[in-house]
Order: sequence, then C-alpha cells, then structure tokens
Amino acid sequence: MNDAKFNKVLIFINSLVPLALLAYDALRGKLGANPVEFFLRTTGILTLIFLLITLSVTPLRKKFGWNALVKFRRMLGLFAFFYGFLHLITYSIFDKSLNISAIAGDIWQRPFIAAGMLAFFLLVPLAVTSTNGMIKRLGGKNWAKLHKLTYIAAILGVIHFWMIVKSDLTYPFLFAVILAILLGYRISANRAAKSVKTNPAVK
Repeated sequence: MNDAKFNKVLIFINSLVPLALLAYDALRGKLGANPVEFFLRTTGILTLIFLLITLSVTPLRKKFGWNALVKFRRMLGLFAFFYGFLHLITYSIFDKSLNISAIAGDIWQRPFIAAGMLAFFLLVPLAVTSTNGMIKRLGGKNWAKLHKLTYIAAILGVIHFWMIVKSDLTYPFLFAVILAILLGYRISANRAAKSVKTNPAVK
C-alpha cells in the first residue's frame, strides 16, 4: 500500500471515530438526559468541523506547498455530507417522527432550522458530483464553480449553530472566526489572481 492509500485509510478510519464513540456511549446510556438532542448537536458540530477542514485544504496546500492534501479533500467533503445527513435524519426521524407538516412548520417559523436545511441541501449536489465521472462530465471549471457552494453552506451552517446557542457563544464564534479567515484568504487569492491577469508584470 502506497503512502496516499495508507493516508486515505487512516483519514477514513479517524473520520468514523466520533460516530463510533457516539454509538458506544449510546449503548451505555451515556448521552445525557436528552440523547436525541445530544446526538443532534454532535453531528451538527461534526458537519461544520469537516466543512471547515475541507475548506482549509486549498489554503494549506498553497501556503505551505502541501500538495498531497488535495488527494484527501473529496473524502473530507463527503464526510461533511455524511455527518450532515446523520444530523438531518436524527432531526427528521427521532425528533419529528417524520412528520412532514411539523418539519415544514419548523422551517417556516424557526429561521435557524431554515438555515440548516438550506445548508444541507446545498451539500447534496456537491456530494453527487464528487466522482471523477461527474468532474469530467461537468468540466473542471464548471465543477470548481459549483463547489464554491461549500462556502455558502459553511456560512449557513455557522449561522444555524449561532442561532441555536442561547448562552455560551464561544464555539459558534470560534467557527465563525475560522470561516472568516478561510473566506478572507479566498477573496485575497482571487484578487491577486485577477491582478496578475490584468497586469502580467505583477507577480
């Protein structure tokens, strides 16, 4: 097994560790007084973590020359979708018992639910188009444009988290700061690229 495959296996296993720990605690009845809420919050936070890690790949690659990181970006993005899916399923089935009218009412009356739903559904086309075949079908440029939706999903995810928390905003604030740094880097990099195109003498 070469280094890339080994690292992919390692990332895959470690990405499932939080879920394994959740399952283990659930079997022991250690999820607190409200297990559904605990699972819901944890999967939501994991979704944001994997989204931010995925968005960190390009800055880290360009800043430090860690080009090998790009090989793992797709897997990290799919884990963001995976935990987002678990988050949605937990809410829809265990919290709302698949009551469509109750879910629709939540979306209409509670803005943080609407933000979370929109964030997840923005991830769906990204997950669907994550294969090599879809990249070829869409073309590299179109695929890259589509996957910029990751930033919008992350912004909505942070807003969703921020609106849920009633008292201690430490973690939502931390996520917001990290996302702002990543967005700032992307905006700066895009401006620099445009500057080079309009003025080739600028390096």
